[in-house]
Amino acid sequence: MDVQSSTTPERSMDDETFGQLLDTVRRFVREKLVPLEAKVDDDDKVPDEIVAEMRALGLFGISIPQGFGGLGLTASEEVAVVRELGWTSPAFRSVIGSNVGIGSQGLVMDGTEEQCARYLPRMASGELVGSFCLTEPGAGSDAASLKTTALWDGEAYVLNGTKRYITNAPCAGVLTVMARSDPDAPGSSGVSAFIVEADTPGISIGKTDRKMGQRGAYTSDVVFEDARVPAEAVIGGEPGRGFKTAMKVLDRGRIHISALCIGTARRLIHEALVYSGDREQFGQPIGEFQLVQAMLADSQAECYAANCMVEDAARRLDRGEAITLEASCCKMYCSEMVGRVADRAVQIFGGAGYMTEYGIERFYRDVRLFRLYEGTTQIQQLIIARQMRRGLDS
Repeated sequence: MDVQSSTTPERSMDDETFGQLLDTVRRFVREKLVPLEAKVDDDDKVPDEIVAEMRALGLFGISIPQGFGGLGLTASEEVAVVRELGWTSPAFRSVIGSNVGIGSQGLVMDGTEEQCARYLPRMASGELVGSFCLTEPGAGSDAASLKTTALWDGEAYVLNGTKRYITNAPCAGVLTVMARSDPDAPGSSGVSAFIVEADTPGISIGKTDRKMGQRGAYTSDVVFEDARVPAEAVIGGEPGRGFKTAMKVLDRGRIHISALCIGTARRLIHEALVYSGDREQFGQPIGEFQLVQAMLADSQAECYAANCMVEDAARRLDRGEAITLEASCCKMYCSEMVGRVADRAVQIFGGAGYMTEYGIERFYRDVRLFRLYEGTTQIQQLIIARQMRRGLDS
């Protein structure tokens, strides 16, 4: 089930049906989620009833094929849905994020039929939450230097090591684990991907991390101490392909995060535009001042450029093209873009932008993470340059 195929995936629904889905998501976000933003930030928790509604809407399975109970959206359709989810606090999207993206896509892309049949239907329904265990205390951006081991003892693979900042680990039922199965193989060639049930003996979940922002979205350490998993746990049934699986998963995941950045930027631009029309200084709305207009215009232009990039990359992915370069361009530009938009929004709001009651400072904290996870801006720069150099040699 390799996403890098030579054919365009068949759409799971027609334009009218997809339009209805998009309208439903838009109403859900703006009528149900937006009013709860401050509460989620204060309580550090997305209400259980909201999670239940997300399950009922099918949001946990938007990228999982219909044959396994999901909606089976194309990358372009997923981008449109995620943009709508970006209109509100990122914590809400994080509830479904790992099931839609990095938690399920290793199986969708490279899993065996048996692995997919066992896990994907429950992930699509939201019954089972998946997490992607790649980052370690000493290996984040340098994924090829993983220290977690999965050594075969004649009967099972024995996992030992620690994974760090793992999204949704506190509530995960299944883990996609990248571990070194061949300690003698250099670099990434000895890394395998495993699908591991979270209640496997020898696996423990660390305390929930306290973060700068995105409260209500949980991360924690995952510790493996002689956790035994069968050979059938190797994704795709072939050891040594884990790094390739991880990179493919991250390509689509980076487009997903980029779309989220665009949705959040649109919300911030909207809030800043409305405020600039209501707030008066020197006898007129501050939106009449050209320096304020310049900040709004810069934000709009950058958001538009970001959206064009992401839609192009998604179409390329849907056509089966390799999009490592384009995905990194999107992740780098969109995450930096929304940071600039958030900074301008605080500036337009002035002192009010620094106060919690307006919510702008919350978004300012929330969007800072976008430049870090699923590959920092600096790592995206390295990937882009490396892909450019490879293009010269081909």
